[in-house]
Amino acid sequence: MSAVLSDLAHGPVPTTGHEPSADDILQHWNGTDDLWVFAYGSLIWRPGFAWQERRLATVRGYHRSLCLWSRHHRGSDQAPGLVFGLDRGGCCRGVVFRVRANEVPGIFAALWEREMIGGAYTPRWLTCHSEQGPVHGLAFLLNRACADYAGSVTEERRLDVIRTAVGRSGACLEYVLETEKALRDHGISDCRLGELVRRLMPAF
Repeated sequence: MSAVLSDLAHGPVPTTGHEPSADDILQHWNGTDDLWVFAYGSLIWRPGFAWQERRLATVRGYHRSLCLWSRHHRGSDQAPGLVFGLDRGGCCRGVVFRVRANEVPGIFAALWEREMIGGAYTPRWLTCHSEQGPVHGLAFLLNRACADYAGSVTEERRLDVIRTAVGRSGACLEYVLETEKALRDHGISDCRLGELVRRLMPAF
């Protein structure tokens, strides 16, 4: 990992007075290092890009939470669903994917198109701690200032939304169940999500 990229590890993506782009986050990249992407939700089980290495990793200062209204992928304007965000506080166990240097520009551009909808996320370089050592990975943090932040939803409403919402990428329930299964398959324990799934699927 180059020193110039390391300078970005704990800070926001540099901007030039406009909405950040993939080019902004790669502004100080040397063009030869492989880069990492941190996954905590659907990217774990449906990354949608070629990766060269996968590791379990933990980021500190943020936790996985179903705290973002989805009006596209897992819901609609009339009946929004809920998707995961990295919200402030605690820690999050997930997966980091290593992207080959010559594939970084294309993959990061595709990630931008997938994740950066409606200002819901803030891209940031985070230190991801793995058994093989720390790496600096791109993570999409929840933007609490966005209009779709759903941090105060009651548990009963959350359950109802997950059971009923459907979007262009499928049912919200499928999204939650697939994420919980992917975490278990990787040996990652998320007690809060596990309890939510037990309430959604009593026979689970």
